[in-house]
Amino acid sequence: LLLRFGKLPRAGVELTIAAGLIGFAGYVWQGEPSQAGAPVERKDKPRAELDTALRAMRAATTDQYGDAAKVAEFADTLDRMGMTREAVIAVRTGMRKDPNNPDLWVALGNALVAHGGGALSPAAEFAFQRAATISPDHPAPPFFMGLALAKSGRAEDAGQVWRGLLARTPKDAGWRTDLEARLT
Repeated sequence: LLLRFGKLPRAGVELTIAAGLIGFAGYVWQGEPSQAGAPVERKDKPRAELDTALRAMRAATTDQYGDAAKVAEFADTLDRMGMTREAVIAVRTGMRKDPNNPDLWVALGNALVAHGGGALSPAAEFAFQRAATISPDHPAPPFFMGLALAKSGRAEDAGQVWRGLLARTPKDAGWRTDLEARLT
């Protein structure tokens, strides 16, 4: 059939049949179809849902509409699925269109912290500082920088960053109570 319908040259047909016979012989020799399979567990287990207070803080401090918000939400979704590398790539791709968006720099910092297993890497620290440089009055960079410091085990540094944010936060700001609770 291979010679007639497959339009293979005679040498190609002989080689194909030889490979098939060797494979069949190997299966007969070592194959055990009655043996139970061994399911493989996924190494990068999906992470739990984001803290609802954290979601509320993000909603209160960042722009919820526009391309930057879509990129940040997509990165969060990838992070929750355990695909932290892809989350970093997604944010960096979004930054090509708008490299001076502080919300994207904060999202990049968060994605880098998640990819680092909760550790604040120099790259993540740079991303938070860049966001703060672009928009000095924006509350998200110091809040999420403090959160990354706290996750990294640097509670004193986190408290210092958050106290600075609290000092300039208006009394009626929606995130003030959450920030005070985190400080205590």
